[in-house]
Parts: sequence; structure tokens; C-alpha cells
Amino acid sequence: MTEPSKVIHVRNVGHEISENDLLQLFQPFGVITKLVMLRAKNQALLQMQDVPSAANAMQFYTNVQPSIRGRNVYVQFSSHQELTTVDQNAQGRGDEPNRILLVTIHHLLYPITVEVLHQVFSPHGFVEKIVTFQKSAGFQALIQYQSRQSAVAARNSLQGRNIYDGCCQLDIQFSNLDELQVNYNNERSRDFTNPSLPSEQKGRSSQSGYGDAGGMYALQPGARTVGFPQMPNASAIAAAFGGGLPPGISGTNDRCTVLVSNLNPDRIDEDKLFNLFSIYGNIVRIKLLRNKPDHALVQMGDGFQAELAVHFLKGAMLFGKRLEVNFSKYSNITTGADTHEYMNSSLNRFNRNAAKNYRYCCSPTKMIHVSTLNQDITEEEIVSHLEEHGTIVNTKLFEMNGKKQALVMFENEEQATEALVCKHATPLGGLAIRISFSQLQGI
Repeated sequence: MTEPSKVIHVRNVGHEISENDLLQLFQPFGVITKLVMLRAKNQALLQMQDVPSAANAMQFYTNVQPSIRGRNVYVQFSSHQELTTVDQNAQGRGDEPNRILLVTIHHLLYPITVEVLHQVFSPHGFVEKIVTFQKSAGFQALIQYQSRQSAVAARNSLQGRNIYDGCCQLDIQFSNLDELQVNYNNERSRDFTNPSLPSEQKGRSSQSGYGDAGGMYALQPGARTVGFPQMPNASAIAAAFGGGLPPGISGTNDRCTVLVSNLNPDRIDEDKLFNLFSIYGNIVRIKLLRNKPDHALVQMGDGFQAELAVHFLKGAMLFGKRLEVNFSKYSNITTGADTHEYMNSSLNRFNRNAAKNYRYCCSPTKMIHVSTLNQDITEEEIVSHLEEHGTIVNTKLFEMNGKKQALVMFENEEQATEALVCKHATPLGGLAIRISFSQLQGI
């Protein structure tokens, strides 16, 4: 165990969490002298004035799960006894200008290729090289300009902007590298000063996080941010299903907002609706209608995802009510005090592995799949966590690719749906678990 320190290490710090959010979490325990946000790692380092203050915070959050904006964060003493600026930006310089930019893309709804990045960044100067890669922080790219001035101009202009409407947000810092090494010209890397470089054998993207979808998405006409690349249309995304749409899905709907009615107003809330609808796409925002307590509006990432939600959830049972799910007459939900924002939530399932998630879309079933489990978890702990929502008929704990996962079969679909909406993203064994419906018929 790490020895006590006045520096606290905070994990699972999502992009939506600000420095002020972290300050409010720890200020009750004493004076905070330094705060370093490690955005690329979804982490933060926070230094209290002295060790007793940090120890008081750690003792309190041992018994109370700290949560910010609906996201559980995890705290421990840092191995550092003091914070220095060297600790910040292990992969980048932060604000020290350099001609190489480190770009992290949040809310990744559509695949981003070298060509897309070049189209976005080249208006600000000559782009010499681009290298893309997948890290725990998400999809990232290193972009080398011919001059430092061009990199500075690009960062000033593009920081925080979206590549596509409502998604693919740019988080840009200066890299600590002096020169990019590019060996191949393909969808993952490009040296624009040396067009004679070979491509890899297949010449297709094999980046982790896209499965087999790297080459499936054709850039088609559609809504887009002015001056940025065009967005793939619904038909192109549907290729993730293996070339054909599920029966009953047209793939031509362009309405993103869904009206849900016949809800149980005593038991439903925005986060539970998010857990259910996020199975079918990314959620932009949700609004419960105060004048109609059993109605809600859910804005999905695009019309295709909205069509999936309407198709698969119409008639589903939840909290003793049969849901009615239809397209709304409103194209989007206006922001306001009674609107919950989810666009930048790390819990949106389609930020990564979008093609894989589309394949798993189905109507609610009596079997749920539980992942992101602690390696030491037991079936008894899983059952204890879920059994309040219904009769559990069977369970199976197994390991795939070195990660513990579980199948849990309930007596009926309604019980499994309740377990999913209430327990998805809740902590179990120190980790926030992930729950989906399984199409398996038995264990």
C-alpha cells in the first residue's frame, strides 16, 4: 500500500469533469495548493497543504464513494510526496509551443482517418506528418506542422471544437516530441513530405477500438460543422451490421429525438433512461416532461440510432409499465435547467467499438451480460448486487481475453431490464460495471 502523502491521485476523471469540480470535492478537508489534470489519462493529481488534510480526505472517501457529475471517481495516495510541473502532461508539454500537436478526440461517434485530420488541420499551415493511435485515453493523433506558428494557430482555432456536429471533440496540447517517425503511408499514418513510403500489406485501418469497421465508413453527404469533413450517413453506419439492416429498420430516418411515454414517474429518472437508451446509440441529452410526468424526450446521436431505439424498445416492460416509444416532432432538445446533458459522458457506449456495439443491438432479453468486473469477483457478489431486481435463474462467471465477465439470467425480460437500468455503471468490487442485453438463449 502506498504510504500517506499530501498528494492524492484521482482516477476515472472524465472529460466532463472540470478542475473546479475536483476542488469542490476536496476543499472541505483543507487548503489545496496544486492541481494537475492529466487529461490524456483521465486522471488528476491534487496536492493538499499537509499530509493530515490528505489523510482526512482519504479516510472519508474510503467510506463514501466520491462521485462527480454522476461519474464515480477513485482516489488513493500518490507515490509523489510533492507535485512539480514535471508531473504534468506525460505525453505533452501542455502550453509550451511546439510544432507537433497531441490531439485527443472525445465522443468518438465516427471513425477518424488521416485524411479527415489532414482536412481539419491543413487550413492552418503545411502539415508534414500525421500518426494516429489508440490509447486508454481514447483515439489520439500526433500532427507535425512545418512551423511552430502554424501549430499554435491550429491549436488556438480548433481547441474544443467538434469535427462533426455534436461529436468527435478535439482536445489539443503541444507534444514533447521533436520529430515524428513515419514508416508507412496509410490510413493510420502519413508523411506528406515523402509520398514514396510503402503502405502496409492490406492498407486498412486495424486500430483497436474499431473492430472491422475501419474501412466500412464511406464519407457521405450529411450534416456537418462548417469547414469540417462530411459525416457518414446512416446507411454507411449500418454496414456495421454485416452488410444488411435488421428486419424492420429502414436506415433512412433523420429524426434524432425520441418521445418515451407510459413511464413509471415514481421510479424513473434521466440516468436510468440513459442506461437503457445508450444501448442503441450515444445520448446527447434527456428531458423529463414536468407537465407530463410519465413522458420524456431522449435525443440520440443521429437518426439511425434513434430508429434503433424506437424499433427495439417499443412495447418493452419497465417498472410495471409497457413503454411507448415514438419519434418526436422536435428535432432536438433545447438546453435548460431541467435538461440533463450527456453528450460528453464517457458512459456513452458508442464512443469506442461502435461497430461491435451495433451488432449487439436487440430488444430487451431475460439474459444480461456483465463486464468490467474485478478479477477477484465471485458469482455470489454479482447475485447479491443484482437480485433485488428479480428472480435470478442462473449465472455464469467466465474469463475472456484475460477479463472477468458474467452472464445473469432473470425470470423474465422486465426484471433483466430493471437490473440494467438501475445497476449499469454502478460500483462493484471497486469498478463501475457495464451491463448489456445478451442474445444467448441459455447458459
